[in-house]
Amino acid sequence: MKLHELRPVDGARKDGFRLGRGHGSGNGKTAGKGHKGQKARSGGLGKLGFEGGQTPLARRLPKRGFTNFTRKEYAIINLDQLNRFEDGAEVNPTILKELGIVKSLKDGLKVLGEGELEKKLTVKAHKFSASAAAAIEKAGGKAEVI
Repeated sequence: MKLHELRPVDGARKDGFRLGRGHGSGNGKTAGKGHKGQKARSGGLGKLGFEGGQTPLARRLPKRGFTNFTRKEYAIINLDQLNRFEDGAEVNPTILKELGIVKSLKDGLKVLGEGELEKKLTVKAHKFSASAAAAIEKAGGKAEVI
């Protein structure tokens, strides 16, 4: 590779027109904006959602419900997914994330009781359903709340 062979990556540069630089440039005088009107003025495209004075769509549509900003969303795992661990192993959220069983931990990990647990495990999570906790204890393991 030599200095004269260097080129910017495709899409890295845009060929911008130099506007308002005389009629010989092809974009002189009105600079491609035509004559008069809102779009010809400086700052003339208005703000996002502006519909030229008509009531904007966001205000015409009915509003319903609300979003609870304190809501916690948990990453969920079922008991049958824990059977891949060896007997006596400790299972915690970081191990599950490293192995790719859980993509994102969100606000914590919740273990649900779907399927059957066949191994004796120590499971550490932020929440357990009643059936999951019972099944882990029945298999001889421990369900610990973090």
